[in-house]
Amino acid sequence: MAFMSQRDATPRDIAIGLLARREYSRAELVQRLKKKAFDDTAIDECLDALAEQDLQSDARFAASFVRSRILRGQGVIRIKGELRQRGVDQETLNTAFEEVEEGEQVDWFELARETLARRFDSPGETPKERARRERFLASRGFDFEQIRYALSCL
Repeated sequence: MAFMSQRDATPRDIAIGLLARREYSRAELVQRLKKKAFDDTAIDECLDALAEQDLQSDARFAASFVRSRILRGQGVIRIKGELRQRGVDQETLNTAFEEVEEGEQVDWFELARETLARRFDSPGETPKERARRERFLASRGFDFEQIRYALSCL
């Protein structure tokens, strides 16, 4: 079997190689392929074909991303921000959250509590310690109500 050098690789070859390892958003693939100096027309044609063949799907990427971030103990705010950075549009983002929340019965308040409990064993004795815990949860993407709940349960 002959191996193809990087110079001989087509946009499709590179995109398939990336997608074989994990899901990518269309915007991420565009960035990766532009780094390889492919022209925009070739990239668009390639990614349109991959989407038609259901080899690349922003919806599937978003759902997979949401599930993986929930397992890491991250909240809605952070997950949505990261998906937007990866080029996922608002409609796809909302659909992914609905599917995951429906199928896996995600309780964001309990997730905040569990995330806090993994890191800290008390809500904090001093205002400084409590603020540290609040910042920790806020950086993980939990909102004020979820943070308050998590601190009250610890």
